[in-house]
Amino acid sequence: MASADHSRGIWFAVDVGAVRVGVARSDPAGVLAVPVATLRRDRREQSDLAELTSLIAEYDAIGVVVGLPRTLAGREGPAVAEARDYAASLEPRIAPIPIIFADERLTTVLAQRNLASSGVAGRAKRAVVDQAAAVEILQSYLDGRRARPTGQAQG
Repeated sequence: MASADHSRGIWFAVDVGAVRVGVARSDPAGVLAVPVATLRRDRREQSDLAELTSLIAEYDAIGVVVGLPRTLAGREGPAVAEARDYAASLEPRIAPIPIIFADERLTTVLAQRNLASSGVAGRAKRAVVDQAAAVEILQSYLDGRRARPTGQAQG
């Protein structure tokens, strides 16, 4: 997976789960993350990958951030392997657009708290929590990118 140093353009982020994939994108300035969709995982037909590829092309994205759900101790378990496998399946579909991995510890918890504090609950929350987690992943990446001097890539 390549790293990139793009200062402007739309970035995408994905929160890969066992059942759903949350998708977020940035504004064209690469400053603000917004929710896009929740895709149902389809391991057999890979329709989620096809739909994600379409969204990335539709918005002319310049990069994709894939969240890595490491443990609180920073270890990589089966969920990280699944996210890396998902990225590996996505990469040839969107090349040469780079895929960057970002630590996503606690993003789902934070997304759930933010949704609850906004009055979103129950079934409605389950429907958008993956998108909200993708927003958290992307916003963290965008904020970190702006904080680094130009030319320094995030790993």
